[in-house]
Amino acid sequence: MAVKVRIPTPLQSLTQGSDVVDAGTGTIMEIINELDGKYPGLKERISENDKIRRFVNIYLNEEDIRFLESENTAAKDGDELSIVPAIAGGHA
Repeated sequence: MAVKVRIPTPLQSLTQGSDVVDAGTGTIMEIINELDGKYPGLKERISENDKIRRFVNIYLNEEDIRFLESENTAAKDGDELSIVPAIAGGHA
């Protein structure tokens, strides 16, 4: 098995239109580095200096990695990562 990574619509142009891609196990940053090898440009859109950008949320099995070990959170076979860009806006 592998780790399933859900790709948000704005980044699907980097994954040839795929909304879900597979990655190996490891820490969140290891997975992002692996995906960047397959889909160049993905890492720079998600992270900076090996830290997740503040306007990008990543969930491991529906739990925000910021409440786990952030970039050092480990994903194992069968886990699911969701990359979710933060959305701002609204009406006061």
